[in-house]
Amino acid sequence: MNLHEECGVFGIISPHIAHVAETVYYGLYALQHRGQESCGIVVNDDGVFSSCKDLGLVSEVFTADTLCRLPQGNMAVGHVRYGTTGGSSRRNCQPLEVNHQKGKMALAHNGNLSNAVQLRDELELSGAIFHTTSDTETIAYIVTRERLRTSSIEEALSGAMSILEGAYSLILMSPRKLICARDPYGFRPLCYGQTEDGMYVAASESCALKAVGAKFIRDLEPGEILVFGPEGIVSRREHCEKKEKRLCIFEYIYFARPDSVLDGVSVHEARIRAGRILAREHPVRADMVVGVPDSGMDAALGFGMESGIPYEIGLIKNKYIGRTFISPGQHTRTDQVRIKLSAIEECVRGKRVVLVDDSIVRGTTSGRIVRLLREAGAREVHMRISSPPFLNPCYYGTDIDSREHLIACRHSVLETAQIIGADSLGYLPVPELSSLVGGSGYCSACFDGHYPTPVPADTRKDRFEQKLSEQARPLDSLLAGIK
Repeated sequence: MNLHEECGVFGIISPHIAHVAETVYYGLYALQHRGQESCGIVVNDDGVFSSCKDLGLVSEVFTADTLCRLPQGNMAVGHVRYGTTGGSSRRNCQPLEVNHQKGKMALAHNGNLSNAVQLRDELELSGAIFHTTSDTETIAYIVTRERLRTSSIEEALSGAMSILEGAYSLILMSPRKLICARDPYGFRPLCYGQTEDGMYVAASESCALKAVGAKFIRDLEPGEILVFGPEGIVSRREHCEKKEKRLCIFEYIYFARPDSVLDGVSVHEARIRAGRILAREHPVRADMVVGVPDSGMDAALGFGMESGIPYEIGLIKNKYIGRTFISPGQHTRTDQVRIKLSAIEECVRGKRVVLVDDSIVRGTTSGRIVRLLREAGAREVHMRISSPPFLNPCYYGTDIDSREHLIACRHSVLETAQIIGADSLGYLPVPELSSLVGGSGYCSACFDGHYPTPVPADTRKDRFEQKLSEQARPLDSLLAGIK
């Protein structure tokens, strides 16, 4: 089990016909850190949808020729994916497109439904046929079903939100409207802005707005539905303030880009605060502070500020390698660490190093980084983690579906330090998480086990892709029932 990004969504609506796919491309490029498994763009050309979706990075899927083949239009929606439900295949690429009696729909989803299995079972028993193994298709089915009963697509989405549970930030495109929605808990971020030439842009993070020259307007409120259409901008709030806000705290620790601002809180400043807290809670005598690129850098800077220990660039990242946790398979991840990071021997040789990273999942990657510093001549390596220990599965979009491989569930802090080869180890205390965002209103269930929604019975990412031998009725019993 590895720790992965979630997904990134991006949408645009223009007052005039334009090559909107190019704008979406740059927006997705800015959101690439949220998912490197697949990506896609759907363009709306006067009600006709054209799409390009495939496995790979944004730069790999969308070449100059590919973008040129997508038509001009006044609306488009895009997606970068790492799937927390459903495997790595083309059929799970988003945005998901649907044709139904009342028109068309393209849907991009960031998050994870906690009642996906229950809803899918109900839909299949009523005759629904699924073509993907992603919970996004469940959302699309429910919205489509509601659309056949209602007068508008936004009314259908509102009806679906009364049924869906868990995390979902959505951008939905119909022939005439672009609609954004955020679940009532606000687990995942979603914001919108406007360009100088009048285009409205919505995205998972504010960094994507800046990338396309859009001025940030505001974040969507938890439970809000925002409709961009012929009547202008309409905000529907019937689902707002029905639940207590629970934005994923790990967005600030790891997922989001440092230059993003989520719900009014700077990601960079939150990580600086985490580093300062670590310096106070787990002081150590050392010669330098080194951050693990990229998400450990800001916290390392904060540790240095608070402790007075000089902050140094002791690790260099190969900028052409994606985030370590993206590639599946233990052997692949280990190989990537080896080529992704390199220690600067002249900097760390003979020094006592404080090494700051965002998390430890199973310990393999952390152990490899500690060894890199040891091999470069570091005299001591003291590991500091800008999050608490992972102790529980996540059901809202982070790819932690069991406690089985979490090192903190099987070993004490001292044992973990010995396993990864560090001289000492210190985590951010759970009560200090509120200091990162200046109060409550966040989900930290992966650290403290306090889940905002009912815990699902089946949490496996591949629960819709089981082999016959892994199912409740193996193949021989199925064959025995055939006369």
